Amino acid sequence: MADALVSAVLQQLTAVVYRDIEKEVTLVVDVRKEAQKLKTTLQTLQAVLMDAEKRQVKEAAVKLWLEKLKATSYDMDDLIDDWNTFVLKFQVPNNKVCFCMPSPCFFFCKIVLHHDFAVNIRDLNKRFQAIAIEKDMFSFELNRGSGEPERPVTTSFIDVSEIYGRDQEKNAIIRTLLFENSQQQGLPIISVVGMGGIGKTTLAQLAYNDQEVKAFFEKRIWVCVSDPFDEIRVAKAILEALTGEAPSVAELESLLQKIHLSIERKKFLLVLDDVWTEDPTKWESLKHSLKCVTPGSKVLITTRKENVAKIMGSTMLFPLGQLYEEECWSLFSQVALFGRPGGDRKGLEEIGKKIAKKCKGLPLAAKVLGGLLRFKKSKEQWQSVLDSELWELEEVEKGLFPPLLLSYYDLPSTLRQCFAYCALFIKDSVIEKDKLIKLWMAQGFFRGMLHKEMELIGEECFDDLAMRSFFQDFQKDENNNSVMKCKMHDIVHDFAQFLTKNECLMLAMEVVKEPSRIDSYNGNLRHLVMVLEKESPFPSYIYNVEKLRSLLIKSYNKNSSISRALPKLFDQLKCLRSLDLSWGSIKELPKEIVKLINLRYLKLSNNHDLLELPETLCDLYNLQTLDLTRCGRLQKLPSGIGKLLNLRHLDNWEMFGLRSMPKGMRRLTCLRSLKEVVVSDGCNGNKTFTLGDLANLSYLRGYLKIRGLGNAGDVTEGRKAKLHNKKDLFGLTLNFDSSTARMCLEDMILEALQPPGNVERLEIRCFNGPILFPSWLNSSALAQLRHLTLGNCRNWTLLPPLGELPSLESLQISNMNGVKKVGEEFLGLRKEEGQTSTPSSSSPMIAFPNLKSLRFSNMVKWKHWINCEIPSTGVVLKLANHAAV
Repeated sequence: MADALVSAVLQQLTAVVYRDIEKEVTLVVDVRKEAQKLKTTLQTLQAVLMDAEKRQVKEAAVKLWLEKLKATSYDMDDLIDDWNTFVLKFQVPNNKVCFCMPSPCFFFCKIVLHHDFAVNIRDLNKRFQAIAIEKDMFSFELNRGSGEPERPVTTSFIDVSEIYGRDQEKNAIIRTLLFENSQQQGLPIISVVGMGGIGKTTLAQLAYNDQEVKAFFEKRIWVCVSDPFDEIRVAKAILEALTGEAPSVAELESLLQKIHLSIERKKFLLVLDDVWTEDPTKWESLKHSLKCVTPGSKVLITTRKENVAKIMGSTMLFPLGQLYEEECWSLFSQVALFGRPGGDRKGLEEIGKKIAKKCKGLPLAAKVLGGLLRFKKSKEQWQSVLDSELWELEEVEKGLFPPLLLSYYDLPSTLRQCFAYCALFIKDSVIEKDKLIKLWMAQGFFRGMLHKEMELIGEECFDDLAMRSFFQDFQKDENNNSVMKCKMHDIVHDFAQFLTKNECLMLAMEVVKEPSRIDSYNGNLRHLVMVLEKESPFPSYIYNVEKLRSLLIKSYNKNSSISRALPKLFDQLKCLRSLDLSWGSIKELPKEIVKLINLRYLKLSNNHDLLELPETLCDLYNLQTLDLTRCGRLQKLPSGIGKLLNLRHLDNWEMFGLRSMPKGMRRLTCLRSLKEVVVSDGCNGNKTFTLGDLANLSYLRGYLKIRGLGNAGDVTEGRKAKLHNKKDLFGLTLNFDSSTARMCLEDMILEALQPPGNVERLEIRCFNGPILFPSWLNSSALAQLRHLTLGNCRNWTLLPPLGELPSLESLQISNMNGVKKVGEEFLGLRKEEGQTSTPSSSSPMIAFPNLKSLRFSNMVKWKHWINCEIPSTGVVLKLANHAAV
């Protein structure tokens, strides 16, 4: 992680050195020179970090040196952030900090800030130079890592009697290997994918040594590939297995020619164990040389990375999961209780089963912990292991974590930061992908990657970690397309805690009164999760952890101590980037929030008693995410919210008390997500956000709800909104609830609010206008619409021609009090003028071609279907609280 942190500081420093803001905020010459010196020092340090990070696992002195480097880099990052924030103030419209030029006060402020920046950067430069001198004691190798854990060399041999479980997976693999298709095209490639230590190699060994498999294949070849993928070494190993002799040639071309001749018209099984490379060129030449095989031949690959399986052209993928609890216990007890008398075994089994549960079905963990306990004879020793965190046990660090370290070191530096940050999530908790990405953004992990949006980079990082088996138990959206939530295996979480044990801490209620745990971090603590139960006191020693960058408070039940602690907390923890105060029973957010000038992520959701936000919140110029979800009593947003120029996500879902939004919202042109827009009745003149102001928020994406549309007094506001141009919106709700009655305008406003053509979900509610369906409610304008809800359109007596929507899958219609009958017009199969029969059979029109769910509710006057047959195959039809049909 030090590599990524130093890289980020370098990028920030370079930007500061060479940037001028409106030719008014510049660095004095001395500061520029000092910054240039620091840049050179950081580049020197960066050159040895790869070796240092890999050696820290085995060398305590190197680890201490890296901690000192990271601490200084964090301080440098804080300093640059302070300078950038000062510069940012000059971009804020109507900001009192943007002094009237050329105000003497303005120039005085510049001189003071330049002086402070110069002094601090000079001090930090001295610290970095001392660290650079110390590095020479370790004889680091430049730009390479020599301390990487040793990669085990696998073979095909296995003692089946020592294996527990995996019968189902083994049989599935064997069935696939024995399947023979004379019509097969190409060489079938089967990939077993899973995290380190899950048993991929063991499963491959079981299949390789099965008697039926031995009889089925003329030749079986086992190659441990590992990393790097050496094409010549792999080719030599294959050829030696085929011929029984070590090849004398060394050219890849000659080796592949010999392999080609040796396997021609032979049925063979090739196992490539532990493949890492994602470079397809490493595999292509070998793959082409194998194409002359007899049908029935197979290649079996084991890898930790799903992407490897795809790149190698896998025709079948076996994701390998955890052992069942009983299987894990059997494996653990075989090692831990080996050779013990029956009496001793019985006394330890109860504790042993609890320890085995901590392995969470990971075979390697069961073996390592079993080996640890084999020589521990007393119950007290076993209980001590049970009560310990796995990442704190030296034996686990040496026996279990090296395979995971291989996966960790295979990550780019940014991904290492992203993975390690996951240590902040409570073990076995559900991780929301969206929240995780926003937290990564807040920590600045994606700075300097200007070619892409931060959210997109975060998505790619999440997907990459998922494909490398760092995440599991995925929960996808309703379309089964995108992952929304996931978990981490407990052992992987322990590993993340091991990596961050000097920077991250989780304080639960039972240890929250123990400041000694905080003290042991020696000022290096940067990220803290604190779990508070009802009425547990807020620990005062937290105020002293001044360099915290993340404070995530998990408050269960109401806890009034949080509110009382906030003013002093904000006064002390000025380095915070992420602050989670959700469920905190906060009634008032103190004005001292302004002191958290580096804050990027602020989560206040589910504070149901929060009535108001201070205006000082609007001076947090770095804020990227403000989450106010379900703050139902909050009646307004601060009037100065337009100063939050970097705000990208305003999560204001279920803020039922909100009746208007400040005009300054139109300046938030960086907004990517805005859950709800409230259209007011215009009583405040030009002080409130209007429907037309939506046009300024051109980057909105995801789901948007617009409520209060009945208050819009001018149809031109609807046209100005230009909703159809917001191509990244996939969901839209148009709610005409209002405090004023302008029914005569609602049909024109609805017509003006045409959704983007790629919208997938649409709701229209509380429409009070006449029965004039919008012209865009048709197949050409809404070709991708999949879910439609129409509710409380009280003046409609007929239903729109929805049957022609080609992608519609679910349709809900409710509270249509004017509808008495549903006829052919609903299907959308209208006859042309003069047409006396149904459309030509050569081009038949099918109503609702993709409909799966249809629900009518509270249709109190509806009595008749007239020539209206809804396709029934696969459609779930629900009728609730309607008149007799």
